[in-house]
Amino acid sequence: MSMNCQKIMESNETTEDKETRSDQQHTMKNNWMEQTKIPQVRAIVERQDPSSKEVDDLTIRRFLRARGLDIGKASSMLLRYLKWRREFVPNGSISLLETPNEVAQNKMFLQGSDKKGRPITVILGARHFQSKGGLEEFKRFVVYGFDKICSR
Repeated sequence: MSMNCQKIMESNETTEDKETRSDQQHTMKNNWMEQTKIPQVRAIVERQDPSSKEVDDLTIRRFLRARGLDIGKASSMLLRYLKWRREFVPNGSISLLETPNEVAQNKMFLQGSDKKGRPITVILGARHFQSKGGLEEFKRFVVYGFDKICSR
């Protein structure tokens, strides 16, 4: 290999290393910013909704990220979610008995997990037909499905 090619490869590796290091620093900065804002969001939300004490830091972090780390917007969004969740799932979870028509269509299957341990779900859209239960039962079935996936 000529000296010029070797220098080019070394400079490319250095550039890639710099980019990787820059990405890692950016991620660390964002994580630090998120970690400092999580207690602030928690305080605002718990002040307005005492039942929110069960919400974990990862959930708050997702809401912060969804709103560009804006504490006010994330708190507002989280409070709306908690209110919706209490109204839509008053018992804390949805039973299969609440969605019999959707379950009978055999359209959703949990298929284990991938190499990183994330759940794999197969949903067969061709098996979805409007059922007797209507849109409300379908919404409950979707929430049931997501709850099952997330609980794995």
